[in-house]
Amino acid sequence: MSYFVRKAVPEDLPGLLEIYAAARKIMVKSGNPNQWGSTNPPVETLVTDIEKGQLYLLLEGDVIHGAFALIAGEDPTYRVIYEGGWSREVPYHTIHRLAGDGSGGIFAACIAYCRTRGNYLRIDTHRENKIMLHCLEKAGFTRCGIIYLANGDPRIAFDLEF
Repeated sequence: MSYFVRKAVPEDLPGLLEIYAAARKIMVKSGNPNQWGSTNPPVETLVTDIEKGQLYLLLEGDVIHGAFALIAGEDPTYRVIYEGGWSREVPYHTIHRLAGDGSGGIFAACIAYCRTRGNYLRIDTHRENKIMLHCLEKAGFTRCGIIYLANGDPRIAFDLEF
């Protein structure tokens, strides 16, 4: 499937909430009930992402099939990495809150778009997120170590240089 990517606007919020609800259901069904629980990401986070111009939609026509945040610059949770290290210490973009409705090709479309924005990406995921772990491996990301979120939860960290 071929997707069009554009920045999210406030009017997209109802559709975004549906995408994240669908993604949470997929996560639970695949054995990953803890990463996002029943409420993540919070609406406030999505609104902030939209306001900052860093939340993107993956669309087929007018139908939203996926969403992701692409953030330029340093991510505070990535300052310290354990059990390894980043491949490079250069400016980067971070992918957060990648979600889809179960349609194929969401991850690949996200990465293809991100390639147009820079040449070095970082991303993290929960150890139970087998779908994302598979996608990251398939796309050639390097496992770099463990980072900790602000709330103390560990995440497996990856990077990719184009």
